[in-house]
Amino acid sequence: MSQLEPLIADLALILICAGVMTLLFKSLKQPIVLGYIVAGFLASPNMPYMPSVTDMHGIHLWSELGVIFLLFALGLEFSFKKILKMGAAPIIAAITIILCMMYVGSLTGWFFGWSDMDCIYLGGMLAMSSTTIIFKAFDDMGLRKKRFAGLVLSVLILEDILAIVLMVMLSTMAVSKEFEGTQMLGSILQLGFFLVLWFTVGIYLIPLILRKLKPLMNNETLLILALALCFGMVVAASSVGFSAAFGAFVMGSILSETVEAEKIEHLVSPVKNLFGAIFFVSVGMMVDVTLIIEYIVPILCIIAAIMLGHIVLSTGAFLISGQSLKNSMQCSFSLTQIGEFSFILATLGTSLGVTSNFLYPIVVAVSVFTTFTTPYMIRLAEPAYSVLARILPKRWREKMEANVVDQESETETNEMRQLWNTEFKRFIFIILINSVLCVAIIAIMYYYGVPLLTNILPESWLGIATAVVTLFVCSPFLWSLMRQGGDSDNVNRLWYEGGRAERIKITALGLLRLAIGAAFIAFIIGNTLPKSGLLGIFAVIIIALVIFFSKHLEKRSEKMTSTFTENLNKREQIQ
Repeated sequence: MSQLEPLIADLALILICAGVMTLLFKSLKQPIVLGYIVAGFLASPNMPYMPSVTDMHGIHLWSELGVIFLLFALGLEFSFKKILKMGAAPIIAAITIILCMMYVGSLTGWFFGWSDMDCIYLGGMLAMSSTTIIFKAFDDMGLRKKRFAGLVLSVLILEDILAIVLMVMLSTMAVSKEFEGTQMLGSILQLGFFLVLWFTVGIYLIPLILRKLKPLMNNETLLILALALCFGMVVAASSVGFSAAFGAFVMGSILSETVEAEKIEHLVSPVKNLFGAIFFVSVGMMVDVTLIIEYIVPILCIIAAIMLGHIVLSTGAFLISGQSLKNSMQCSFSLTQIGEFSFILATLGTSLGVTSNFLYPIVVAVSVFTTFTTPYMIRLAEPAYSVLARILPKRWREKMEANVVDQESETETNEMRQLWNTEFKRFIFIILINSVLCVAIIAIMYYYGVPLLTNILPESWLGIATAVVTLFVCSPFLWSLMRQGGDSDNVNRLWYEGGRAERIKITALGLLRLAIGAAFIAFIIGNTLPKSGLLGIFAVIIIALVIFFSKHLEKRSEKMTSTFTENLNKREQIQ
């Protein structure tokens, strides 16, 4: 009789334990995630009275796939446009909460004398509340329609995207084993560059591909294509130094803007559930009862830090963002737990070998406790507000409520200023997108195009050919960079109806756009005419003028912009 491979036997044990535990926890009306963690503990070598897995390396690979599918599915539910429409309140609150809770977590670790990396990773884990657990708690308690619940879910979406940024930053820190401000800034800029590049190119190309292939698509081919795009971006992200999870999230967020997003999400859901279950079961396998008993004091202190930190600091963060005291307390009491991203950060620290072995089971124990207490903390918010409202001086309470009224009733009285702010944001968007595309084209040309042309052309023609090809490919983006939107109705209104200040600002912004475009042209032809002096300056001016006044480039650029805008808004138009 043939013998099963250890990985298959392990998978059978994992799924049997997970199936039993999820049914049990479902009957107890508890989060299924906790059932997975308990199943992992039962199937782990740390549980001597049960059969246990034998191939931990194989389980680790499966759990990495689980992280990829979890973040791909999260990206499918995410929308960059939603972030832009949320306004300032959730953005201010999310950033403030993350910074404050990271400090609380790091301070807690420092208090126990843990290493710097342990403290930093602990801070990151404590900063991330659980989207899954809070969403389910609101659903079960019938609070989804409440105003504070909408704000909490908006903050959680922002925390998810900031968690991706945090993962990249912590991965960078793991390489040098210390905090280096310059290196960190470079990593953030690199992250922003690739995020803009991938999102722009993805929104332009992927909907076109899906439309062309639609006659050939059924559920099976769409699922395979979506997963191919996901893992293609995973490889691309890994090749430039980012995590596989980040690549999966980016592709999910790109596909979320397509008309096929709901269908892809539905098709991917069973795959995500399977591999996500394996990931959370693998988390439970890290639970070591002896370590939990040994570190019971730090566990209790971390739980207290999460509870008190969110109650005090998160309430302050929501107040700063302009919410009432009652709303702020309801929001902050809802966030008093850690969840999925904390496990992912813990896994990251373990896989990179930068955190201590005791940190992972501590975080799991803290998560289990805070997950159980989440519904009770949400219910406790209103009684706590009633008590605080009686204690606070009346003028303090009135000032808080007046601050909200002022913010909600505030209107823009200066129409020209509002119009200028709108156009300024649009111009910054145009500059950012087209600059990133030009940088990407130049990099691709000089890294891949030059070696290719070297095999075709003589050396004397190589520089000129490289410059010509690069300028040709960049030209529509250079036109957009220097001219797009410069003669729109809003700009003309600002110029003719606005005052002298508006005309000065429009002129300055136009000159800045021309200068950036000329700088790109100068860089491209600089390799062709390296020491040309006035001749090089003259060449830059001529090329810039040709691009600026080209009707052909205007049509190409406007067509590409129209396609991008149509792809970006197509899903909303259909809905």
